[in-house]
Amino acid sequence: MPYPTDDSRDRPWVMRTYAGHSSAKASNELYRRNLSKGQTGLSVAFDLPTQTGYDPDDELARGEVGKVGVPVSHIGDMRALFDRIPLHEANTSMTINATAMWLLALYVSVADEQAVADGRDPEAERAKLAGTTQNDIVKEYLSRGTYAFPPAPSVRLITDMIAWTVSNVPKWNPINICSYHLQEAGATPTQEVAYTISTAIAVLDAVRDSGQVPEADFGKVVGRISFFVNAGLHVIEEICKLRAFAQLWDELCRERYGVTDEKMRRFRYGVQVNSLGLTEAQPENNVQRIVLEMLAVTLSKDARARAVQLPAWNEALGLPRPWDQQWALRMQQVLAYETDLLDYDDIFAGSHVIETKTASIIEGARAEIAKVAEMGGAVAAVDSGYMKSQLVSSLAARRMRLESGEDTVVGVNKFTSTEPSPLQAEGADAIFVVDKEVEAQAREAVAAWRADRDEEAVQAALADLTTAAGGTDNLMDATLACAKVGVTTGEWAGALRSVYGSYRAPTGVTAASSSGSSAPGSETADGEPTELEQVRERVRQTAADLGVAALRMLVGKPGLDGHSNGAEQIAVRARDAGFEVIYQGIRLTPAEIVAAAVQEDVHVVGLSILSGSHLEVIPAVLDGLARADAADIPVVAGGIIPPKDAEQLQRLGVHRVVTPKTYSLTGIMGEFVDVIREVHGLDREAAQA
Repeated sequence: MPYPTDDSRDRPWVMRTYAGHSSAKASNELYRRNLSKGQTGLSVAFDLPTQTGYDPDDELARGEVGKVGVPVSHIGDMRALFDRIPLHEANTSMTINATAMWLLALYVSVADEQAVADGRDPEAERAKLAGTTQNDIVKEYLSRGTYAFPPAPSVRLITDMIAWTVSNVPKWNPINICSYHLQEAGATPTQEVAYTISTAIAVLDAVRDSGQVPEADFGKVVGRISFFVNAGLHVIEEICKLRAFAQLWDELCRERYGVTDEKMRRFRYGVQVNSLGLTEAQPENNVQRIVLEMLAVTLSKDARARAVQLPAWNEALGLPRPWDQQWALRMQQVLAYETDLLDYDDIFAGSHVIETKTASIIEGARAEIAKVAEMGGAVAAVDSGYMKSQLVSSLAARRMRLESGEDTVVGVNKFTSTEPSPLQAEGADAIFVVDKEVEAQAREAVAAWRADRDEEAVQAALADLTTAAGGTDNLMDATLACAKVGVTTGEWAGALRSVYGSYRAPTGVTAASSSGSSAPGSETADGEPTELEQVRERVRQTAADLGVAALRMLVGKPGLDGHSNGAEQIAVRARDAGFEVIYQGIRLTPAEIVAAAVQEDVHVVGLSILSGSHLEVIPAVLDGLARADAADIPVVAGGIIPPKDAEQLQRLGVHRVVTPKTYSLTGIMGEFVDVIREVHGLDREAAQA
């Protein structure tokens, strides 16, 4: 998006809605409809199998196909996704990380095909392609969990892709370094800035040290680095955070990388405001939350976002409908076109409040950046578990403030009385539900695709990719060759896994504390036991009643859903409540969860799912426990689970269903104890005695 150079009105930012579901054809229809409503950029949401490198018929893809985004398994899907959308005129953001190189190769290949079909030169058209691939794998190990390979080879993929785009797709942003998910994982503003800048250093150093980009062109690499940030409701703090980002980035580009062109040093960022801060309780309140958070990234001209996408009011309930996304788009349009926001220079220039807070964030971020550097940089700080444990601790402290009432969330822990919402009136479909046949259709489609291609050419391309992965050649050309002959997403990722192996990131739970410094106390100010101490006593008593040293709880993340914040906070609070906790991290099959539950002889299994796959994977766990003669182990489910689905799960045998509306983690611990006592008949025996 061009920047004005005179006194004219500032141009509006690129306006996007994050969208994609079910199939490439259905998503294409949605994109074209959104563009017709005045949306100025596309933001593609891919489903979890696509994000993590699996085909729709893989065991790990069960229940996940088309749920949180669009499945793209091969070049045929990419053609359908952008049918009748000229890519040389589009501005496309793709939220993709582990498989970013693959999806960019598919995108470029389709752009080449469009150019040939229109009689244009493909190479010349590549130079016009504008957009962004998120491609920040470091934060995946800390927050979203959609990594596919270990850190070192993942950084190589990023490096090769950046080096290739500088020469071949010069208007493309090859990486969108993300602080967005760090904030959702618990980062304070200081941590958010520090860890994001540390990631940028790791990426730029890797590109520089690879020798793939001439020193004279390195400024172009720096100039194409973009960022994707989060904005919460602390509006003033968020404004200062973004001004701190801009100042630190300019300083880093000048001092570490010697970039003299001010334009190349500009802090360019897009934003989605805080989705996980939206509430299931009184969801209509989310509208004003979204608007206020949008102001934090647009009010300050010197640190204004150049691309904005807003969540819909009902994203805490499930997938938004097209009308909900239209509402979110209209919020942006009203601000940009009906107000005078864009008429003025920075309205905060010279404010001592803003400058003092900004300086404070910069000072703290510099100290944390230095600490990460002493550890060997961002990748080393991921491998050691340091950054993850810091985020888990920060989020635990935030949760404690919410539960104690120190922090207020309207409609959740205060002002909870409410009138019935017409937005959720009886009979209204308040969310979009993906057709259950989507996954079966995708499985059949990918099988048909494999049967109808030149298998010899596919195997030759995969062999070349494997050879390149084991050597030092840039992987982008081999990846493009795979895309053009019909290799699938799972096959491309599988070839790289055969060389690099798989990876399980540190969970951060072991080193984390509930309060950020120490475990919460056992007494209130007036000497009464706290709610947590009361639950601890019940845990101790129940263990004694069962004749065991401690109650054991398995926290499981089945499927490909990598949003592990909730699971990690449950694990930390359960440990503080006296449970012995088994938590093995994300991306487990139902069979692996069942095996761990039986082997560890647990007293309760807690399953966390936010991707919408609960009706597929939770019954699979229940069936597995029954086949293992362990049906007596109770199962509790948590996540974004609509009431009708919760009722169905309980009919199938789930003992409790908790959702974001149940904000008290300590209260949830009490429910776990209730479930264990019910299953073992302890309270019934006590009553009979």
